[in-house]
Amino acid sequence: MARAAAVTTIAIVVAMTMVARTPREVTAMTCAEVDFDLLPCLSYIRNGGDVPSDCCNGLSGLVNAAKTTDDRRTACNCLKSLASGASNDELSRAAVIPDKCGIPLPYKFSPSTDCSK
Repeated sequence: MARAAAVTTIAIVVAMTMVARTPREVTAMTCAEVDFDLLPCLSYIRNGGDVPSDCCNGLSGLVNAAKTTDDRRTACNCLKSLASGASNDELSRAAVIPDKCGIPLPYKFSPSTDCSK
């Protein structure tokens, strides 16, 4: 039941983002944008298997868009919020996505990451 609510929430956020998306150069990054970029990763995080190329493309887009310190902090906090409801298996799968996609991140993400640094 909680999973269905989470999927519904993500779908609503994605729909809103697609309608109201503004250029990132002009506005600060939002959690809706982070969710939108990482939505293709959801099936891998939940079920494992192969990381979809759309997931890697979304992560790459997110990393490229997070140009300022504030954007990187926002993205980090958004990811922490998403991770708060994930199982250990889901967290483990999510943690290896950057390596599987060949996308270097400046830190290893975990729910205990201090986003202020």
